[in-house]
Amino acid sequence: MQDAPRPAAHDPAPLTPRVAALPATVPFVGPEAQERARGRPFRARLGANESGFGPAPEAVEAMARAAAEAWAYGDPEMLDLRAAIGARHGLGPEHVVVGEGIDGLLGVSARLFLEPGRAAVTSLGAYPTFNYHVAGVGARLATVPYRDDREDAAALAAAARAEGASLLYFANPDNPMGSVATPAEVSALVDALPPGCLLLLDEAYAEFMDPAALPAVDPAHPRVIRLRTFSKAMGLAGLRVGYALTAPETARAFDRLRNHFGVGRVAQAGALAATAATGWLEDVVARTARARARIAEVAAASGLSALPSATNFVAVDCGADGDLARAVLQELLARDVFARMPGPAPLDRCIRVTAGPDAALDVFEAALPEALAAARRRV
Repeated sequence: MQDAPRPAAHDPAPLTPRVAALPATVPFVGPEAQERARGRPFRARLGANESGFGPAPEAVEAMARAAAEAWAYGDPEMLDLRAAIGARHGLGPEHVVVGEGIDGLLGVSARLFLEPGRAAVTSLGAYPTFNYHVAGVGARLATVPYRDDREDAAALAAAARAEGASLLYFANPDNPMGSVATPAEVSALVDALPPGCLLLLDEAYAEFMDPAALPAVDPAHPRVIRLRTFSKAMGLAGLRVGYALTAPETARAFDRLRNHFGVGRVAQAGALAATAATGWLEDVVARTARARARIAEVAAASGLSALPSATNFVAVDCGADGDLARAVLQELLARDVFARMPGPAPLDRCIRVTAGPDAALDVFEAALPEALAAARRRV
């Protein structure tokens, strides 16, 4: 029997079959890629839910000081930062895991708790990076439709039981619609977890919620991981720092796979200073609320409606179907406004606009009526 031909030395290295079947893509097309394709920058960057209000001055100063020490690796245990985060939540550092944003923590979670053929459950149209990591480990994804523009917690729990799921992803507040679940809904979801299923409770936008509406989750629950970030209200999206709050035994599991030097020295310094800054977070939350109200007013002036939001963005209902919303988005992009929209119907009747500074919203306010009129002519 003749041996199979060996690949030539210049042939590309063979991928695993699972990886070879995946698309070479990213969950989001970044504004930088769009600017390169357009040949000019956006005048209003209102699509990625970053905080255009920026980080606290204390964080900027701390990062500037740390820059001179960037030759040195950051603390791989991140003990000071974990202790500060834990203290903010009334917990010890043993409850805290720090990683490269929530995206990085989702990737480690998928590797820890999924394997080929096992199921993960999420909402159809929810944050797509979770799906990306599920596919990356060869697991099976089951989705549940939104109900009345909100994630359906009871249906997600039922799907997790039916699928024998190992992971269930639920965002509160929700991205992309901005809705918020009640504490009772979240508590019922935790109580309904089937055996062997872990809940990833994404709270990236929790700082924008009414504190009284935040669910009380037992920090010792070994099958609930609450995910938070410095990318939104803290204004540090460019650093990539997120954290998980969970039971100590679950937190320790992350040490088996996490990138121990993934959060660098400058990023740790900025996040630590942001945690200690006084007044800045409250000011950003207040400015964000005013910006949300302005987006709703701009939408109403064009005959559109804004969905209630507990986040730093607003989903604006364009009043028809996804074809019209996509045309509105394209016309906004043509007028140098970077925005995004949800994916599947019926969520795709909306566009999503970040609550940004006045200068950016001035551009959006001027562009929306023109974009809407042009989109209606197209469809």
